[in-house]
Amino acid sequence: QVQLVESGGGLVQAGGSLRLSCAASGRSISTYTMGWFRQAPGKEREFVAGISWTGGMLLYADSVKGRFTISRDNAKNTVYLQMNSLKPEDTAVYSCAASPLVVVALTSRTYSYWGQGTQVTVSA
Repeated sequence: QVQLVESGGGLVQAGGSLRLSCAASGRSISTYTMGWFRQAPGKEREFVAGISWTGGMLLYADSVKGRFTISRDNAKNTVYLQMNSLKPEDTAVYSCAASPLVVVALTSRTYSYWGQGTQVTVSA
C-alpha cells in the first residue's frame, strides 16, 4: 500500500506561483509513475501532469504546458508540482496519484493510489 499526502495548496492571486508536494509513505514510489490531477467544482477530474518512475518521461496537459513543472525526488519519496503564472481557471482540488505503469497515462483509472487532495484557489 502507498499512502499519499498532498500539501502546498492555498489562495494566490492570478500570476502568482505555488509549489505542491506529494509525500508518499508505506512503500517507495521509486518504481511508480506519478501523476497530478485536478477537479474543479462541477467538472470532471482531469489530468494535469505526469512523470515516469525514472523521470525520463514527462507529460503535461495543454492547458498547463509552459507554466507547470512536475518533478520527483525518489530519495525523499516525494513528487512536486511547481505552478507558475497561475490563472483563475487553475482553481481546483489537486490530487497526486501513483500508477504501476512504466509510462505516463492520462486516464485516472490506471492509477492505483490517490491522495486526498489540496485546494488551490486563484483569484482574479
